[in-house]
Amino acid sequence: MANRADPALKAGSGHEPSRDATLRSFTGYSMKRAFHAIQADLKDVLEPFGLRMLTFSALVVIVDNPGLRQAELADALVIERPNMVLIVDQLVAAGLISRAPAEGDRRAYALRPTEEGCALYQRATAAVRAHDDRMTKNLDEEKRQLLVSALGLIEAVQWEEDDNGERS
Repeated sequence: MANRADPALKAGSGHEPSRDATLRSFTGYSMKRAFHAIQADLKDVLEPFGLRMLTFSALVVIVDNPGLRQAELADALVIERPNMVLIVDQLVAAGLISRAPAEGDRRAYALRPTEEGCALYQRATAAVRAHDDRMTKNLDEEKRQLLVSALGLIEAVQWEEDDNGERS
């Protein structure tokens, strides 16, 4: 008899295999499915704050690293620099951060949170923590830490070099 907890089973029935059973055997596909669930819930959590996943992420990194340069923010969030300009523009327009020429390099911009940005960071971060707890409620703390560690190991593969010094 099929296991009802098996994600390869059709949602709701518990008896018939899903049409994507082969795909569900792939780590990347399973990660994509989990990410879609997290992303949909996170969108609803951030909407009352006037934030999206990217603007929230940028605000968090700026609050945690005041004076960060725009290029450093793009690198931290793995976003193309031209795309980062749009996100920063949105945060500046919302009054959540300020952008001023960086000391020692007037071509670069240093980003700092405003008081309003810091206050929103506190409220939004608390809501996202609650979201994270809700989305991982079926994992005990050990499994949750193992998941985060495993995801970090998967991410790190892109930076590994093979025997010829080439990245994977």
